[in-house]
Amino acid sequence: MANIQSARKRARQSQKRRTHNMSLRTEVRTAIKSVTKAVAAGDKAAAADVLRRSHGVIDRVAAKGVLHRNAANRYKSRLAAAVKALQ
Repeated sequence: MANIQSARKRARQSQKRRTHNMSLRTEVRTAIKSVTKAVAAGDKAAAADVLRRSHGVIDRVAAKGVLHRNAANRYKSRLAAAVKALQ
């Protein structure tokens, strides 16, 4: 454990930031799973709607720097390809 006051504060801030970032990453994973489930169900209209909402979640988390923008674009691209492949 840190002994210097500034180091203690830094540890508190890091913990707070870590829990916040974990919740944002969980939100992204949930959005990805919801699109995957909609694709597995085979309903293209529902999948497209869920995809549109998940893009917003992914973009918001990437803008905050929790997720790298290339990783966010990769997720969005793969999800969009999966929805497009539905007939």
